[in-house]
Amino acid sequence: MTMPALTRAAQATSSQSAAAQGTPPQGTPTQAPPSQTTPPQASAPQSAAPAVTGGQSPVQAPAAGAAAGTPAPTASATPAYSGPAYDIEIVIFRAKTALGQPESWAAETNASATVAGGEASSGSGQVGKLVSVLSPSDYRLTSIATRLRSSGTYEAVAHAAWVQTASAWGTRGGFPLESLGINVPGLTGVIFLERGQYLHLGMTLNYTMQDPPPGLNAQPGTTFVMNETRRVRFYQRNYYDHPAFGVIALITPVRGPRQPGR
Repeated sequence: MTMPALTRAAQATSSQSAAAQGTPPQGTPTQAPPSQTTPPQASAPQSAAPAVTGGQSPVQAPAAGAAAGTPAPTASATPAYSGPAYDIEIVIFRAKTALGQPESWAAETNASATVAGGEASSGSGQVGKLVSVLSPSDYRLTSIATRLRSSGTYEAVAHAAWVQTASAWGTRGGFPLESLGINVPGLTGVIFLERGQYLHLGMTLNYTMQDPPPGLNAQPGTTFVMNETRRVRFYQRNYYDHPAFGVIALITPVRGPRQPGR
């Protein structure tokens, strides 16, 4: 065998031996060992939007090109209502028998009061805002209403409670009975809460009765009028009297403690 043939045979044998041992033949580019190979970085998963806690919006990164150190604009919060709020609860009752002397009821004229707008306005003439109407589970005069019904002398015709802010003194701005959840046939009017140096609760009510209490010398369909304002104190029952019907009212701070037995 000639030398070139032997050389080719030796190279072929060397290639076969290297392949059997896992060593690449000469001239074949080798890969870096695993310890020197830098693994490709996995792309970080996109995180979900941060949860909003306590109604606060998450902080966003400043937009590109924004000047460094420039604070992001913040939205101004609008208050739900202006001024302190009060719980008002009333029981309206009518008499089954005469509570006073016969009068000339025809001389009474229907009373009227200013109906407050829903929102409080600025200035000395601000009117209150009706915040919410309360459910019967929040009533505190339930035992009083029960005793009126069982007395045989009175009849409880309406029971309601709500939360409102006070109007300025002298505005007589109040809320109609229907907006407070009171719907009694023949009964209309407005109830208003005013704050000056003291807190006053007033009402302008017209009650047309087809069956007036006996003994009042009143014809069927007579309209009885209550137009009264008085100073009120927290946690004390206030009575508004009329020969034909009356009102019991209770005023408390909206977050005030509930006294036992009230």
